[in-house]
Parts: sequence; C-alpha cells; structure tokens
Amino acid sequence: MLIPPDVRARLRGLRFASRLFANGLGLGQHRGRSRGAGLEFEQYRSYEFGDEPRRIDWKLYGRSDRFFVREAARDSPLTVWVLLDATASMAQADRARPTDTKFAAAKLLAACLAEIAVTQGDTIGVIGIRGDGVQLIPAGGGARHRDRLLAGLDALSCGGAWPDEASFAPVWERVAIDSLVVILSDGFDSALPAVAGKLSAARRQVLSLGILGGDERDFPFAGGFIFRDPETGAECRVDGEAARADFLTRFAAARRELVQRLARQGVPHVEYYLDEPADVVLRRILADAG
Repeated sequence: MLIPPDVRARLRGLRFASRLFANGLGLGQHRGRSRGAGLEFEQYRSYEFGDEPRRIDWKLYGRSDRFFVREAARDSPLTVWVLLDATASMAQADRARPTDTKFAAAKLLAACLAEIAVTQGDTIGVIGIRGDGVQLIPAGGGARHRDRLLAGLDALSCGGAWPDEASFAPVWERVAIDSLVVILSDGFDSALPAVAGKLSAARRQVLSLGILGGDERDFPFAGGFIFRDPETGAECRVDGEAARADFLTRFAAARRELVQRLARQGVPHVEYYLDEPADVVLRRILADAG
C-alpha cells in the first residue's frame, strides 16, 4: 500500500487530535498532563542530572544562582483505530475508473491516517470488518509498525455482508476508553450506526467517514441497466434516465437519515467521493497545524 507522492506531500501539517469540534467538521488538539519539553510553558522544577542544558532557564539562574528547568504540558500519545468496512459493497467502483474501488480508497485513507499518526508520535491500529468476522492489525507506533500496517492493509480483501454482533468482540476488547475511532465505510449497512453509537456511549471518540462513488452522486446512466446488490445478489432492472430523479431523491434522503442517526449518538459524519483526492476529506476533519 503506497501513498501517491502528491498526496503524501499534502498530508504535511495535518495532525490528529482527541476531541471533535462541535460542528463535526474538525478535531481539537489533544492535550495530556504529562510534562516535558513542549511548546506551552507550565512550570519550573529544579534541575536533575540528565536534563538537557537547553531546557535550563539561564535568566532565572542569573537571578537565583540555582538551576531550574522549564516544563511544559505536552501532547500525550493518542491511540487511533480505523474500523475498515470490508464487506462486499466496498468492491464497487465508478464506471469511469473500474479499478478504483471504494475498498481501495478506504485502504488508501487508512494508510494516510497511519502516516499522520506515525509523524505525530501516536499509535494506530486497523480492524477490518468482513462477512466472516473481523481482521485485526494491532495498534502500535513508529515507522516499523507503519510498514507492518501497510502490508496488512495490502493483504485485506472485502467480501460478504456485515457480520453479527458477536463478531465485534475484538472491537470492544481492544479499543480503549478515549481512543479515536475512524470508521471508513459506504454506510450501506443498517447496523453501522449501532456499532458507532455503542463505541461513542462507551467513551470512545468516533468519527464516521462515508466513502461514495461519483456514480451514486450523479447517477449518469442512460438506457437499460441491471443493478445487483453485491451482498444479497438481488437484482433490479431499470431505465437509467427514467430512474435518475427518483434514485437521487431517495439516495439523498438515505444519506440524511444516516447523518441524523449518527448525530443523535454524538458521531460526526463526513462524506468522500471516489473522484476526489484522498487528502481532501482529511483536510476537512483534521486540524491543520501548519
């Protein structure tokens, strides 16, 4: 799983944070009470053997003839979990770019999140959700873990329908309180809001990112078509031009209902389309420190 160079370049300056803005379109800064070398001054303490000389306040030394070290509250590591929808519907792609599937976009976004986490010193893990259960890439930090995570993403495949509740045991066991959970999904599974709501109610910070096709947004079909549900196999024969207005109305209503269901559970939801650059949605939801 490689991040295109142009996308990687535009990731610079993006940062995770642990609190969602009230408007659901960004993240605040995550602050810990651990002390050390940081940007925001908090207090002085007496010099101890091993402290870096550059942290000594030399002006205070000149006044007191004693060594004091400046301490600051620094950002504490955040654990990020990516819940990656790997059900069969994620294999969908736009007709104009049949190899660029929703699942490929989701894996690229997960790789971008991993790159940001490693750069920031946070930890990140991935849980793939398939019809046969979940596939776990444990959380970790550092460049080696990032490389293992990218290899794990490459190995993930999609298939089946949304699994039953019992399959989510690793999610409840692994995702600790105050973790940030980013759900990457097309949002077509009716059980998704329940999972997001359960995580949010259990003090996990949850953000839902919907991955949609440009064909779903525009419905550019003309003539006779057969549409097939990849998870159930159900088929529907339609005339593209005749069905367009009704589809767009019903699809927009379904998206609004999803947004409202998630919002009632304290989960912000943003949408990303396959014909957009991968970093566009990340810039919408992550605080830009640059």
